[in-house]
Amino acid sequence: MFKPNKILAIALIALMSVAITSCIDDLNTSPLDKDVVTSESVYETPNDYKKVLAKLYAGFATTGQQGPAGNRDIQGIDEGFSSYVRQLWVHQELPTDEAVVAWDDPGLPQFNTQEWTPSNDFVMGLYSRIYYEISLANEFIRNAKGSDNSEIQAYMAEARFIRALSYWHALDFYGEGVPFVTEEDGVGAYLPEPATAKELFAYIEGELKAIESELPAPQSNEYARADKAAVWTLLTKLYLNAEVYIGEDHYDDAITYANKVIDQGGYSLESNYGDLFKADNHTANGIIFPIAFDGVNTKTWGGTTFITHAAVGGSMNPGQFGIDGGWYGLRTTPEFVSLFDEGQPQNGYQNSNPDNKPEIYVPGGYQSASGYDTGGNANWDPNDAPRLTAEGPAEDSVFTGYVYFAQDNSEFKFTLDRTWNTPVGLGKGDFEGNLWQDAGSPNLSIEKAGMYKFTVNLKGDLTQDPEGDAGEPVVKRTPVINRDINFKNTRDQFHNHRQAKDIEAVETFTDGYAVSKWKNVTSNNTAGADPTFVDIDFPMFRLADVYLMYAEAVERGGGGSEAKAVNLINDLRERAYGDQSANITSGDLTLDFILDERARELYWEGHRRTDLRRFSKFTGGEYVWSWKGDIKGGSATDQKYNLYPLPASDVNSNPNLSQNPDY
Repeated sequence: MFKPNKILAIALIALMSVAITSCIDDLNTSPLDKDVVTSESVYETPNDYKKVLAKLYAGFATTGQQGPAGNRDIQGIDEGFSSYVRQLWVHQELPTDEAVVAWDDPGLPQFNTQEWTPSNDFVMGLYSRIYYEISLANEFIRNAKGSDNSEIQAYMAEARFIRALSYWHALDFYGEGVPFVTEEDGVGAYLPEPATAKELFAYIEGELKAIESELPAPQSNEYARADKAAVWTLLTKLYLNAEVYIGEDHYDDAITYANKVIDQGGYSLESNYGDLFKADNHTANGIIFPIAFDGVNTKTWGGTTFITHAAVGGSMNPGQFGIDGGWYGLRTTPEFVSLFDEGQPQNGYQNSNPDNKPEIYVPGGYQSASGYDTGGNANWDPNDAPRLTAEGPAEDSVFTGYVYFAQDNSEFKFTLDRTWNTPVGLGKGDFEGNLWQDAGSPNLSIEKAGMYKFTVNLKGDLTQDPEGDAGEPVVKRTPVINRDINFKNTRDQFHNHRQAKDIEAVETFTDGYAVSKWKNVTSNNTAGADPTFVDIDFPMFRLADVYLMYAEAVERGGGGSEAKAVNLINDLRERAYGDQSANITSGDLTLDFILDERARELYWEGHRRTDLRRFSKFTGGEYVWSWKGDIKGGSATDQKYNLYPLPASDVNSNPNLSQNPDY
């Protein structure tokens, strides 16, 4: 299997410093001025074409002809905001339950509340970025069509993929009536005609099928370049959303192309979920089509630099994220956090001990309310208390396990056996005081209800306490007690220390849990190359998404295998939970479950708006979340917001275009 080199891909992008935009006007004239750049001088050798192709790929990441800002591609919007990936992320995440932003840049707060208008700068920014990318691709294809060089023809297939991807985004965000231009249209100033949704759907489908055989096999192209698997994944997405786009059922087609990725792509799931979003994620398994970012060679204020920095603030330590400071912007809603309650061991959860390792126990006043009750009132009964089990040999005296507390300020202790006969002495650690773990000793407590992971280190000699009663055993070495709420699911990457779960004020960063998913550190915890501009690639397509799309297409009536769908979902959940404790059966595989599982697996990766729209939960009142509709508790919103409006400036200047309904 070809494991590509990210540096080669980034270096190719960095080489492309010509101003491609200067090629779009008078393309049939070779000027006498040697300083004027035209298509005749740009498109000469295969190596020239490859450099321009690098600019097409870079168009998803960079924002101009120099980094991180200056000589911008798009006018009328702050250059950092204009990044394709940043705009994609803003439009897909901020209007949903997955994210809110604290900033008050003109036009941005309206994404928290679903109240944008056709004059919104960010609506214009995404639209302009999409059509800038389409214009570059059209120009590349227009020139490549005149060549019989096989290498150039192969590059042209990739340019057609980039154009199809951009047109898919146009269809998904703006619907029908968007301007439609290809390489067949002439260059120069004219007013493009709009395309219907069916016309645009058919065009994207036809382009992808036409280039499928012309692209390299999965994982055989250079890193961050399109191959057959990228085409198959985009076709799966197009078909899964066909009912939304054109009112037609294409679930069998979605299953066909998802199967190609799963069965022919040679991909596997990355064993460590967190490594998919780190500085060396170009080495992670399961990423099908990334947008490459590099802190040295592709400096940008958009992309993953934005996602990573904007999510850090409050009590978070920027150094732990490999960055030089947080931007105090992005958090998530309490409604989204609650999705992770599913599958979490809750009432009465008992840690298993199949190998009969040494145990200690956690009795307390919380037991009955938390489900640890096998015979009447179980409070303070070691017989019903949850166990912690030894991680290694008994002599290491390190015990771990999960304990659920149903109420705030719950009190508990540790005991060495199922009685109170063998006390455990603890010195100062997370808890103040010299705490004797017998029936009469002071109690420990947790502040907030939830699932806690305990790691209790009792290593040390059991000796007499010189200040206590003779013969009374104590642990002389201070134990370490680490407690992480909701630690069981590794996809649950929230920072809640000094962050309120509820959002009283959107502009207050500490209102709402922070998301710690994106980190500019490697899988070995080494900081990225630059603390400002991150090295994290954006995984636009990855295998887990294909697994979930396959399952959804089956559940919606496609002709796939339900048993296969369940197995694919369980592969994701076993990675998340570390074992089969949260596996599902066919009876659990419902559309609502799949929507929630997509959120748990794919959050903050630019999918949520499209998903909620497909499930008819994006607008309206069937599902509301904090600040939807500009109400703290959430409210119904107008269905017109299922699509973004065409920018007012474009509609006003092109009489062929009509604004989307009700805008």
